[in-house]
Amino acid sequence: QVQLVESGGGLVQPGGSLRLSCAASQRIFSDKTMGWYRRAPGKQRELVATINSRGNLNYAEKYVDSVKGRFTISEDNAADTVYLQMNNLKPEDTAVYYCAATKDPVATEVGDYEHWGRGTQVTVSS
Repeated sequence: QVQLVESGGGLVQPGGSLRLSCAASQRIFSDKTMGWYRRAPGKQRELVATINSRGNLNYAEKYVDSVKGRFTISEDNAADTVYLQMNNLKPEDTAVYYCAATKDPVATEVGDYEHWGRGTQVTVSS
């Protein structure tokens, strides 16, 4: 079974930056969707960003409106690693961030993902 491990979370002041990483324990499908989701305190899991790949080539990215222009998702297919660069962080970004993966290259729904990491905490506070 593929294992996903997130890292890079922590405590940061508003306006600061963090870079999250998600590393796979083994080679992931060449056709796939990788995603970042988050769960804020008392709320349901929410899409942050996804990146679609065919033949190990990235071709599409999607972001929730609240992070557009601030967050950037990227993937190093050779390293089976996906990243989330988070800039100009806001208190409302505080959440546990989860990495997810599926062999479906056009996945769009939370339920489509086959593999999930255990999460990394991001706290934005003065």
